Amino acid sequence: MPRIDLNSDLGESFGPWRMGMDREVLACVTSANVACGFHAGDPSCMVRTVKAAREAGVAVGAHPGYPDLVGFGRRNLACTPDEVYADCLVQIGGLAAACRAAGVPLQHVKPHGAMYNQAAKDAFLAEAVAWAVRDAAEGLILLGLANSLFEEAARKAGIPFAAEAFADRSYQADGSLTPRNRPGAVISDPDEAAARVLRMATEGTLETVDGTILHLRPHSICLHGDNPEAVALAAKIRKALEDAHVTVTPLKEVLFS
Repeated sequence: MPRIDLNSDLGESFGPWRMGMDREVLACVTSANVACGFHAGDPSCMVRTVKAAREAGVAVGAHPGYPDLVGFGRRNLACTPDEVYADCLVQIGGLAAACRAAGVPLQHVKPHGAMYNQAAKDAFLAEAVAWAVRDAAEGLILLGLANSLFEEAARKAGIPFAAEAFADRSYQADGSLTPRNRPGAVISDPDEAAARVLRMATEGTLETVDGTILHLRPHSICLHGDNPEAVALAAKIRKALEDAHVTVTPLKEVLFS
């Protein structure tokens, strides 16, 4: 029976500004990627989100990004590998402390936005992320784009790698995500998203924007917490997977059980 993790990017509120519907999404996912304050979130939000994940029985991961609150971490920055390593190390460490305080194990690390997309194609940046994951704490999983340079970087660093695919994003023929400034980049139709996820989980294939068929076997499927349809997407996807007898379970159980 296939097994897969459902993850979502959460904890993205900042001060009095609120973003997403975290508690509603937590009812449907099995892993939460918690923003670490550089691209979104703040210390209070981090602590609050970790506690909410604990209450929902959802595994917790760190979601480090570029220091870019104004651009929500989605603007490419000319950061060096050393800077990426240091930024990730500090962000992971902060969330690890929040997890320890809440009695929750930190399961994984998934880079955010532009850092994620740039490192997926740049070996030096991918390795900087992987070494930060290795050095921040023992046993952390690097969660990164399927069929990308993250996998080799994790192998070099000697850490577990989990391949990720996206429920609510379209893909280019080279396996990269369609840039958000292009039409059709974000998928908001719950039925369409559920059908795509089910195909990935059971067949290991995905159709790109130009009709190319990608072959990928994701361990985890992401849906973005800031998508206006996040709650409907999460509920529809989870039901479709369970109706097809796909076991939905946290990432560590997908990899090691």
